[in-house]
Amino acid sequence: MSDRKNNGLPAIGLVKEELAKTGAEELPVFIKKYQWDERTGVKKLVETAEKRYEKLQKEIARTENLKKYEKEYDNYTYIAGIDEVGRGPLAGPVVACAVILPKDCDILYINDSKQLSAAKREELYDIIMEKAVAVGIGMDGPDRIDEINILQATYEAMRQAITQLTPQPALLLNDAVTIPEVSIPQVPIIKGDAKSISIGAASIVAKVTRDRMMVHYDTIYPEYDFASNKGYGSAKHIAALKRYGPTPIHRSTFIKNFV
Repeated sequence: MSDRKNNGLPAIGLVKEELAKTGAEELPVFIKKYQWDERTGVKKLVETAEKRYEKLQKEIARTENLKKYEKEYDNYTYIAGIDEVGRGPLAGPVVACAVILPKDCDILYINDSKQLSAAKREELYDIIMEKAVAVGIGMDGPDRIDEINILQATYEAMRQAITQLTPQPALLLNDAVTIPEVSIPQVPIIKGDAKSISIGAASIVAKVTRDRMMVHYDTIYPEYDFASNKGYGSAKHIAALKRYGPTPIHRSTFIKNFV
């Protein structure tokens, strides 16, 4: 009650609730509103708001840096970032993704998918799918990987992803590789998923797409713990391989040492 009588100021509990409901971009309004409040509890809430806003500004700056290559090649109408996931697992497909983002893309927190939590990847997946100009997915399964080898299967999945894009891109930003048999100009970028917002977006969509597939496979082959290991050679996965043998989604050329 004493807070309410303090020159008509709102109770600290109400200020705390207001901060909890304040979006990141509205934080400066909250800070300006309460920065002259001398109550210790409110001062701490203002400090919390300032730290949140400072963190947001750092993320905005980091995201702008991620657009370096997109800005460098801004004369190209549509630029696609391309990445893959699943070259190393013992089971499941290799999945490639190509993403064209809008020129004024404002999606924050995009990064190399391996640097993000599963929950954050899922959140960003939905945002990317909503805001992207175009998204293409390509994949090669275990039989094709065994037939032509994982590198060629990766290239094939990438080419599939490119053909899925409408409109077609004028330039490709690739994570590390140059894709054979593609006429579109390409720029390979080492560790591109952490240096290009387009490649980072592609890495997230590819990762979420493949992870969802492996979670589904876990319901069919529960002994192999695919929901957890996503087909990679974890101890439990290898133990199951030795005990039960391979499934139809295992890569024969990858499991010679285990079966």
